[in-house]
Amino acid sequence: MSSAIFAQENKAQGILDKLSNKIKGYNSFYIEFTSSVSNSANGVNESSSGKGWVQGDKFFTTYGDNTVISNGIKVWVISKDDKSVYTSSASDEDQTMNPKKLMQIWETGFKNHYVKEEGGNHIIDLFPKNPGTSQYHTIQLKINTTTNMIESVSLKMKDGTNMYYKVVKFTGNAEVSASKFVYDKRNYPGYQEVEG
Repeated sequence: MSSAIFAQENKAQGILDKLSNKIKGYNSFYIEFTSSVSNSANGVNESSSGKGWVQGDKFFTTYGDNTVISNGIKVWVISKDDKSVYTSSASDEDQTMNPKKLMQIWETGFKNHYVKEEGGNHIIDLFPKNPGTSQYHTIQLKINTTTNMIESVSLKMKDGTNMYYKVVKFTGNAEVSASKFVYDKRNYPGYQEVEG
């Protein structure tokens, strides 16, 4: 029994290592995705689409009416709804806000288990190594068996929130201007800045 589990973990780790190396091999990337967030307890059921550019530790992403910009040191979350800009340290950011961290979420703090191959995808479950301190209950990855690229990420949170991201388009070594990762307040007149 234990040898079968070990074999499944080895298989999952091999696939994830290959994927990590692939993503790290790009100088930059561009991604388009759809996302949904639901929590039946508090009546949340939202879906949106988004896109993001990543270069090193810098990123720019939009989803719904929100824009997130990071220069690798600071993060600016720009909310069109309440015309506010929330500023925080990049070290404090939510992993799901950063396309790069979402595409490499398995690298720290998780055990993995190969579930099965289905519909041309490897299905791999992630479990927190320290469940007591993690906000996640389980994360499930679907990785295309041909391209070895993420098809979707499902995140189950301990508070009952479920988040789902589906990758619609991925372009490695995408051209992107350095100015994309610079927050310029002149682009957001009338917005209130809030330090996080």
